This record gives sequence, C-alpha cells and structure tokens, in this order.
Amino acid sequence: MKTRRIGTVDVSAIGLGGMPMSIEGRPDETRSVATVHAALDAGVTLIDTADAYHLHADEVGHNESLIAKALASHDRGGEVLVATKGGHLRPGGGSWTLNGSPEYLSAACDASLRRLGVEAIGLYQFHRPDPKVPYAESVGAIRDLLDAGKIQQAGISNADPEMIRQANDILGGRLVSVQNQFSPAFRSSEPELELCAELGIAFLPWSPFGGIARAGELGSKFAPFARVAEAHGVSAHQVCLAWLLAKSPTVIPIPGSSRPATVRDSVEAADLTLTAEELAELDAA
Repeated sequence: MKTRRIGTVDVSAIGLGGMPMSIEGRPDETRSVATVHAALDAGVTLIDTADAYHLHADEVGHNESLIAKALASHDRGGEVLVATKGGHLRPGGGSWTLNGSPEYLSAACDASLRRLGVEAIGLYQFHRPDPKVPYAESVGAIRDLLDAGKIQQAGISNADPEMIRQANDILGGRLVSVQNQFSPAFRSSEPELELCAELGIAFLPWSPFGGIARAGELGSKFAPFARVAEAHGVSAHQVCLAWLLAKSPTVIPIPGSSRPATVRDSVEAADLTLTAEELAELDAA
C-alpha cells in the first residue's frame, strides 16, 4: 500500500470510513469486524470514525467502540491511526445537532478516549462548526486537548478556507487535516482542497462516492467515470478514488464501507494510474 502523510504520521493512501457500520442500514457486528480486518489485511492504516456515528440515542460512540474491538482482535491493529471527531450529535430519530462548546468538546474527547481504549487519540477533529459558539472557542478547545496530551494531532471538518486559516493560527501551525465533503457530485470544496495542498495539510474527502444512498449510482450518473473504468477493467469507484488521489499529494480519501469486498476494491485505487487526458475528462464530468 502506498502511503501519504498526516502531520507526523505516514498512513495508507486510502483510508476506511467507519460510518456505514454504525448508522441506518448497518450490518451485524461480525460483518463489520470482518470489514475492518479486510482493510487491515489490505494495508489500510487510517480509519475515520466519530462519536456521532451511531443509530440510537443511547449508543453514543457505537462506531468508536466497534473500531476499537476490531483493532484489538487483529495483529496489525496497533499500526492504525484512528481519527475520530467530536461536536456533532445524534439525539435520536435520525436527527443531527451541534455542540461546539469547549466544555462539551473536552467531555466528548474524554469519552472517546475511554471507548477507544487509548491514552491519547491519534487524530481528533472538530466535527462541524456550531453557529451558537464562536469558532475560535471551539478550535481553542481542540488546542487545549492537544496541549494537554489527550490528542496527538488536531484536525477540523466541514470548514471553509477562512476557518482553515483561523484554525491553523489558533493551533499554532499544528493543524494537520481538514475533512470536507468532496466527490464527483459535490465539488464545492475545491478551494479548501487547494488551500490544504498549499499549506501541506492533509485533505480527507468524505463521501467520495456521493454518499451511502447514491454510491451505487456513481458510474451511471457520471458517464466518464464508467468509461475510464471500463478502459482499465476496474470499478468506477476505483477510478473515482484514483482521480481524487491525483488532485494533490495531500489528499487521502476515506471511503465508507460495511463489506470486505468494497474495502478490497477501494484500496486497489492506490495503484491505479490515470492519464492526463483521463483526468481532464473526469474533471469535466
């Protein structure tokens, strides 16, 4: 597996997003653990999770606990950088809310530490800006967690260029990652991707296939991806990930998965080389 860098840590060029294993439509635990193990067997060393990846209000941190269990039962589990997030909540009924207060983020980090069973979280990310809390206060809380040694590296998610610059300043130049939505169907984070490339900050595109419900339609909705995939004898999803990787050495896709087969397909994108003509065709799709 080829590698890329998040701060001071080299990770696999393709990561694994844990969200589908814990929200609506999730599989049983046995299949989820098998999915994580398949990722590790394929060389994945970055797994993205969050305390808000759960289904019911009384199971906060379901995905964090699941990932911890799967890593503990694999001999390569200790090689993985686990990236988790705080500040987004699921109070029940499928709804999502926000809490970016420093007090909440501090408590959420402590809870994530317990669920992950670690002394310090490898990468902790502020999940989503809370309009009720000044952004500087929320990021300041992440800085305090970093200074206290509770987290080893700090990131942000769902941020615009101004937020990226502000967060990096508040963190004293220690911002290592930005996780924004980016896919063939959602390209409005191009300015953030370009800024991260300029600053040397890892850019982690979430929902790279367009979201759980629409991932299967990637090739039919974006014909160039299907055409390039056919030319290479691979899936449109592999082409999508290779297209993302080609945008910048700082891009590290984190496609979500809940089946071993899709994990194995995704990781092969790290070895797929697209021509300049193919990339131009995909950019124009």
